[in-house]
Amino acid sequence: MLKPRARKVKILATLGPASSSPEMIRALVEAGADAFRINMSHGSQAEKAKLVETIRALEKSLHRPMTIVFDLQGPKLRVGKFRGGSANLEQGRMFVLDRNQEPGDATRVELPHPELFKAVRKDTWLLIDDGKIRLRVAAVEDDKIAAVVEVGGKVSNNKGVNVPDVLIPIPALTDKDRSDLAFALEQGADYIALSFVQRPEDVAEARELVDDKAALLAKIEKPQAIDRLAEILELADAVMVARGDLGVELPPEGVPPLQNRIVAAARKAGKPVVVATQMLESMIVSPTPTRAEVSDVATAIYEGADAVMLSAESAAGAYPIEAVQMMDRIGRSVEADPVYSARIHFTETPAEATTADALSESAAQIVHILSASAVACYTSSGSTARRIARERAQVPTLAMTASMKVARRLGLQWGVHAVHTRDVNNFEEMVGKAKRMVLRHHLAEAGDKVLIMAGVPFKTAGSTNVIHVVKITGDELENYSNEV
Repeated sequence: MLKPRARKVKILATLGPASSSPEMIRALVEAGADAFRINMSHGSQAEKAKLVETIRALEKSLHRPMTIVFDLQGPKLRVGKFRGGSANLEQGRMFVLDRNQEPGDATRVELPHPELFKAVRKDTWLLIDDGKIRLRVAAVEDDKIAAVVEVGGKVSNNKGVNVPDVLIPIPALTDKDRSDLAFALEQGADYIALSFVQRPEDVAEARELVDDKAALLAKIEKPQAIDRLAEILELADAVMVARGDLGVELPPEGVPPLQNRIVAAARKAGKPVVVATQMLESMIVSPTPTRAEVSDVATAIYEGADAVMLSAESAAGAYPIEAVQMMDRIGRSVEADPVYSARIHFTETPAEATTADALSESAAQIVHILSASAVACYTSSGSTARRIARERAQVPTLAMTASMKVARRLGLQWGVHAVHTRDVNNFEEMVGKAKRMVLRHHLAEAGDKVLIMAGVPFKTAGSTNVIHVVKITGDELENYSNEV
């Protein structure tokens, strides 16, 4: 059994060619990975099924719930092919994007997306190959977009197109996504990450397909999503600050304020928020990161992000284990900073007028006043643990649940160590089990105070109404090892 992490922020590691073997996945968990992302943009469903099988076997071996995030590709806007595979676009020249399937050249290329011809207008920006090529639309016809090359260079076959100024009238789910989504649900996905979210309707569409079979994580990577962030947060179970496309469609200096805004909004809503993309990018080829990258990860943690994510660093890099270890060390270092607690509470999270919210807010204060070592909560749906995490209490939260599905979903929640265990039936059992479980999971020692939260009647979702303080005595050190 792995001990709870010595940090509260979670690490989400992407699996790929560099990290697909059972040995490597286990090594990533031991290095500090709390959850795994499976990127459906690459590889076959059969390959992904093997990853799930490996993770679930490891889960049983380590007696720790493992969180799996299936990341759907989403619609990809791309140019067509060029004669010879590429072309050089010259600054100041006109370049045409049309419906002609013939290979392109330095004057034109196919754009196989009819929706764009209806959506773009004069002066709309078209960014190709992650913004390396920048075009400004001069004129639009039914089957042709004429644009001025503002930033030229070499462009090759099937490079991506970003349109930052426009709400593109296409659904967030393609036929491939629908197939991958059905597969992910069959595989028991804990989270479905939805790409290309522009509006709450995109999340609602996915929700109808997912229902309650998995939690829904909305990736905020389109500027249009920022305008309706509150509505998206209301429908989603979690959000991701996907800085890849967001950084292409916005000026680089515009991304940090938006990251801060998204993290704060998610925290107020009590929804997990993941900060992702290029966090330790240099570690794809280097065993150590740059100082700027370390500061970037630290900033996300100081802001109060629930999780930080590794992409290519763990999926395809030369140093996946070292990347996870570095994130772990950054997390522990930041959380040991005396000003960390004050920094994460810059974001106010006012309680709603509910018993559960009132008790969760009180729990954070009681922990501080009594110098308690942990919060032990019983939860049927995970909502109690999420509410406690929203308050960013200074100590870890042991979430005990009879639902493996709930335990797995809590793997992205700040400060929560989830345990799959049997329900309790009465108050005496509630207290005794909580004491034994915090000892077993090394969250308290004899003489420590522990806060217990639960709902009466027991086994009833949404009934949190009990908060109880106990002191661990020497008696609890005996005979707890057989607890299930």
